Amino acid sequence: QNYRLTEKDFRGSRFADSPRDLKGNNDLLVLTQPDVIREIGRAYLHAGADIIESNSFNSTSISQADYGLESLVPELNETAARLAREICDELSTPDRPRFVAGVLGPTNRTASLSPDVNDAGYRNTSFDALAATYAEATHALIRGGADIIMIETVFDTLNDRAAFPAIEEAFASQDVVIAEVGA
Repeated sequence: QNYRLTEKDFRGSRFADSPRDLKGNNDLLVLTQPDVIREIGRAYLHAGADIIESNSFNSTSISQADYGLESLVPELNETAARLAREICDELSTPDRPRFVAGVLGPTNRTASLSPDVNDAGYRNTSFDALAATYAEATHALIRGGADIIMIETVFDTLNDRAAFPAIEEAFASQDVVIAEVGA
């Protein structure tokens, strides 16, 4: 927020003609303002962090649909992880390795609660849709160089639960070791 980026900054030249407002789609900055993302990551590492997150909190097809950018989800995740990986590799030493946490955010939909107070049974997403969007994101985060996959800001445990089989499937298909850490 200290960068005070404008709609034009979010759009960059690539999305200059987008029919929707893009300001606020912070994940898009990995494509339009990668130097800002690198600078923020470096600041965390210089401040003493050993793990930095990918800038992919809303990089799921469910969340990016608000901007009409769901087709960019693989690119957003892979680029976010790659940028973080570059920074970590740049500042890692043999005595102090640095790691990338590939972030899966909560999405802007909930599987266990109705968004309609007049229809308690209504859902605007499903477990399967969440699992699919998390799998797509996880595959791209791994391709980009994430060391860790982190499910962040859980406000709906069913959404959280949908991420686990997606992560397991992505790891299994790429022969990645799974280590679960309890909360």
